[in-house]
Amino acid sequence: MTTPQEKAAAARKAAEDAARVAAEAMAAAEAAEQEAAASSAAAATDGESAAADSESDTASTESALKRQAAEPGATGAAAKIAEGYAFSGPALELGTVMVDGVADPGARVRIPLRMMNRHGLVAGATGTGKTKTLQGIAEQLSRAGVPVVMADVKGDLSGLSEPGADTEKIRARAAETGATDWAPGTFPTEFVSLGTGGIGVPIRATITSFGPILLSKVLGLNDTQESTLGLIFHWADQRGLALLDLKDLRAVITHLTSPEGKEDLKGIGGVSSQTAGVILRSLVNLEADGGDTFFGEPELDPADLLRTAGGLGVITLFELGQQAARPALFSTFLMWVLADLFQTLPEVGDVDKPKLVFIFDEAHLLFAEASKAFLQQVEQTVKLIRSKGVGVFFCTQLPTDIPNPVLSQLGARVQHALRAFTPDDQKALAKTVRTYPKSSVYDLEEALTSLGTGEAIVTVLSESGAPTPVAWTEVAPPRSLMDTIGEEAIKSKALSSALFGKYGQSVDRESAYEMLLASVAAAEPAPESAPAPGRSTAQQEEDSAAERIMANPAVKSFLRSAASAAGREISRSIFGTRRR
Repeated sequence: MTTPQEKAAAARKAAEDAARVAAEAMAAAEAAEQEAAASSAAAATDGESAAADSESDTASTESALKRQAAEPGATGAAAKIAEGYAFSGPALELGTVMVDGVADPGARVRIPLRMMNRHGLVAGATGTGKTKTLQGIAEQLSRAGVPVVMADVKGDLSGLSEPGADTEKIRARAAETGATDWAPGTFPTEFVSLGTGGIGVPIRATITSFGPILLSKVLGLNDTQESTLGLIFHWADQRGLALLDLKDLRAVITHLTSPEGKEDLKGIGGVSSQTAGVILRSLVNLEADGGDTFFGEPELDPADLLRTAGGLGVITLFELGQQAARPALFSTFLMWVLADLFQTLPEVGDVDKPKLVFIFDEAHLLFAEASKAFLQQVEQTVKLIRSKGVGVFFCTQLPTDIPNPVLSQLGARVQHALRAFTPDDQKALAKTVRTYPKSSVYDLEEALTSLGTGEAIVTVLSESGAPTPVAWTEVAPPRSLMDTIGEEAIKSKALSSALFGKYGQSVDRESAYEMLLASVAAAEPAPESAPAPGRSTAQQEEDSAAERIMANPAVKSFLRSAASAAGREISRSIFGTRRR
């Protein structure tokens, strides 16, 4: 039987156990509440972090996509440089970025197609790869449907018309420069020559169209002689005398310096017979050097340079022909073509791709010993022709060959190796370095003298018009043949061209030479005739001479031209060229 004391002890023990269980339950509940609170706080923190990460990801998406599009696989400094060449629109592929002598195939160097009418410069010493760079640029422009005009001074660019050699060496270079789709290709090419003595389709210009400023450059005249030639052109223009070839201008100057033309010479004002004689002798020398085969008709129609074939832009290659003795005529003629395009093409403003790209090889010939008037006109043309949709690229050995006002208009710079052997070379190198944006990756002065063949220092204008970072670039190989195709092949292609039927044969229509010759012949005294009754012999001789002169058809034509000069005077534009 349980005693009361034992019952009390058991009850007390049960109460203690119950209190302990309750305390443990309370502690467990508090612990659960703390854990729940901690979990909630952690979830809130994670949510804020996730939101921040999401915002950061959104902000960097465009940059990341740009990097992925610009340089897949590119790393380090090369990737950073290549970011400046990642454009949204179509672009020409120049090659890949090199850092510490290693090309990164993922770091592409490009030129926006829509910025090709902001002009450019390709420079470098002989044998550094300028011609192949130009060849690659011309190919890509053609593929984009843009016609190209190029000066092929040495005949090295004729390979554009034939597929390139598919060799392991070229394939390896294509892979190094990121051109994974490289394959041999051909491009529609026209071969033309200055005058009738070349191997291409003969191309001519009339003296009237060429104008006094460009002709003065060809003749090597000084400023005084250039202004005199301008007055002679003005006199001929007023009288409707067409100066089509050299003999026309020679006939006009001969007339003005003859006793019969003395009064006409005085009427021009400020023209001495001695200066006119110097110009005449220069014309004779030009004619002896083959210049007479270049000036004449049919004259080049600029529209023939703006053609496409099968969606590809036609590449027109100009070779010197017999003008090798006067290379200044070659470059000056191209400037005339550019001026003619400036007059004929409409304003188009900024366009997605240029209508035409002009490439002046050996550009130093264009500016050497040029008059102030000539340089001013070149500067004006380069500045304004951009709005006509025409891009101009100059190719020369040194950037200092280009006058500063023109150089400042050139948005793209592709500089191959410079050679600094002389103090003048050192000065040119220092000036070249100052024309580039600063680079934290390259020592430009050292880089410009260390470039290998087919490598170049590049900066271009981005789509927004800002200069891109300086890039030491390994240039991609052309797809066409990197060699000449030979004279016989060029002749064959020229003869089969549609242009040959248009320009192949010279035309010599009536012009200043024939008109002046006829007027002189008509003015010669005729045999005496018997006097008419009632009139003196002197009166009858005077009347009969006047009648003979006026009856001559050539003189009638000449006088009609002079009489209507006010309405028919030739108007002139840039370079004094004829306004079409």
